[in-house]
Amino acid sequence: MSDYKKIIKRDPNKRFGKPCVRNTRITVFDVLGWLASGMTYDEIIFDFPELTLEDIKACLAYAADREHKLQHAS
Repeated sequence: MSDYKKIIKRDPNKRFGKPCVRNTRITVFDVLGWLASGMTYDEIIFDFPELTLEDIKACLAYAADREHKLQHAS
């Protein structure tokens, strides 16, 4: 997913400006944490039905892009 910018949004008035999924209060960090703890995509979507598979992939794409930018900045 190269166009995560349609899904991942920052709002300074929501979650201290952290990147969130669309208009939810679910942050990219939340989703990455759930995946890192071993939750499957299906388990995340079951627990948070406002999320879609595309949302989860957008979080991963955002994190990968950010990591790529950090690597090239140093």
